[in-house]
Amino acid sequence: MTGFGRAEGQVGDRNMTVEVRSLNSKQLDLFLKLPAALKDRENEVRQRVGEKVLRGKVELSIGTEGAQVTKRTTFDKDLVQAYYAELKAIRDQVDPAAATDLLAQVLRLPDVTSTSNERITDEEWNTLLALVDEALMRFDAFRAAEGDRLLTEIDARVNAIVRLLNEVQAADKGRADRVRERLRARLAELGAKADQDRFEQELIFYLEKMDMTEEMVRLRSHCTYFQETMAGSEAQGRKLGFIAQEMGREINTLGSKANDAAIQQVVVMMKDELEKVKEQVLNVL
Repeated sequence: MTGFGRAEGQVGDRNMTVEVRSLNSKQLDLFLKLPAALKDRENEVRQRVGEKVLRGKVELSIGTEGAQVTKRTTFDKDLVQAYYAELKAIRDQVDPAAATDLLAQVLRLPDVTSTSNERITDEEWNTLLALVDEALMRFDAFRAAEGDRLLTEIDARVNAIVRLLNEVQAADKGRADRVRERLRARLAELGAKADQDRFEQELIFYLEKMDMTEEMVRLRSHCTYFQETMAGSEAQGRKLGFIAQEMGREINTLGSKANDAAIQQVVVMMKDELEKVKEQVLNVL
């Protein structure tokens, strides 16, 4: 499910911003964008987000705005001394009288200096965690509002399938008589004479293969179960997806057994509604 949450506040001398955003995904795929000063806290942030976000391609970013982040340059003294001694030895061997600022040359060599952000204190870290929690709270509120909209839309689609199922059930009541008359008309058209008892036996066998009662009962049960599951308080996205698959199987069987143009048209509309349900279920946790 898509979502977004943002929180900002003062952390020490820094103005920090926390943003959480997500796209659809079958599992939790978490990507963190943290300042260098927080790299050693990455596992803690990842665990905190994982406890509150179950699914989605989630990105959490923490940025610094409106304040200078204190930086500190450090020198590798042992390396400086080693470089200096080596350059001095080379100079003494090549041209002892050469006027060269060896220290300046040494400071330009790689790995002599390093610049890092000042580490965040424990107090500042707790303040930042409060911002992370606030951003996650707003993220959840965003997704809850999105979930309410999805609930309304998906429920309407399932209700539409139930209404169409009622149309199929109504059309099915006269289907046996229509099939009987169609077969009689075809025999008359061909000028064929058939034993009446044999005709009725074959017709019963044919109609039994076309009987859709079990499929209609199961589809209605699946629709009821789907709506009951959707109304639950727990995350049921995967379960809803499985139920929708079962609904699809029953609808497909109805279409294959219908042998009736009017019923098949209704089945096509049911398939269309179910596809829209499946698309939206991908957004459900």
